[in-house]
Amino acid sequence: MTVSREIHLVSRPVGAPTPEDFRLVTTELPEPGEGQILVRNTWMSVDPYMRGRMDDAPSYIAPFALGAALEGSAVGEVVASRAAAVPVGATVSHFLGWREYAVLDAGAATVVDTSIASPADYLGALGTTGLTAYAALTRTAPVREGDVVFVSAAAGAVGSVAGQLARQLGASRVIGSAGGPHKTKKLLDVFGYDAAIDHRRGDLPGQLAQAAPEGIDVYLDAVGGDHLQAAIGAVRPGGRIAMVGAISGYNSTDPAPGPDNLFRAAEREVTLRGMLVSSHFDLFPEWIGRAAGLLADGTLRTEVTVADGIERAADAFLGVLSGANTGKMLVRLGAQR
Repeated sequence: MTVSREIHLVSRPVGAPTPEDFRLVTTELPEPGEGQILVRNTWMSVDPYMRGRMDDAPSYIAPFALGAALEGSAVGEVVASRAAAVPVGATVSHFLGWREYAVLDAGAATVVDTSIASPADYLGALGTTGLTAYAALTRTAPVREGDVVFVSAAAGAVGSVAGQLARQLGASRVIGSAGGPHKTKKLLDVFGYDAAIDHRRGDLPGQLAQAAPEGIDVYLDAVGGDHLQAAIGAVRPGGRIAMVGAISGYNSTDPAPGPDNLFRAAEREVTLRGMLVSSHFDLFPEWIGRAAGLLADGTLRTEVTVADGIERAADAFLGVLSGANTGKMLVRLGAQR
């Protein structure tokens, strides 16, 4: 038997989650059965969408169960295998995060190539966050040559990739929104944005108008609320908006108010299209093939915010919701067999 620690959800948050909603539990795992593998997780991801899964409400993905381990993306080393296709020593990505060890069917894991990127990269730029940026700006709200692109949560996991990708796709100007002078400086100095808006200063429409006096063509929306309203107010005829998240309302106990200027989108024939990254997994090979080279030659710059140890996982997740991270928030796991 393998002893492992994992994080359980023990109560459903009302409003913002608190540390008391989570519990660190020690458990014993059986040896893998036929066709299964045992993985020692080395990195796990915490992401804003997980907040929605903590509510017992219908959605595009099932809610987390109370009294059971949470789940999410992780990478780790295979330490026992009863599946010929996934040998001991392989590095794999899978969806049983929030724990130090995981037993799973080999078919639910993907062997990753650590010769082209680090294991942690497969949770960030080469994972679903990088894929979200790629799918949003090539399929959902495709960037065209000369476009002016606006990205919200631009210093986060998706946004920090999206700004650089927009430039690769031909954008003439890329504008990002983030919270506070430290993050807005990162947008300009590290992530290649042309202009940075500090949403904590207020007057988002005014700041956007100053950054894009002739308007915007594409908006990647991870925030909703005031950001979506400002983008609709600035979008040019034929503009495209990819709606990938609405973190401003994730902890709301009442329905968040929607933009009151939606008719502007109608009269300008703007496309507002929702996006689930799970609908674009077919793009993974294409994206990894492209992004791995950009990472290797330094064209694609990334940052991570790291919390050490499974016992810090809940705090790391709460930090994502409060904007404590720059780039991808990851938990580094140090379990020993």
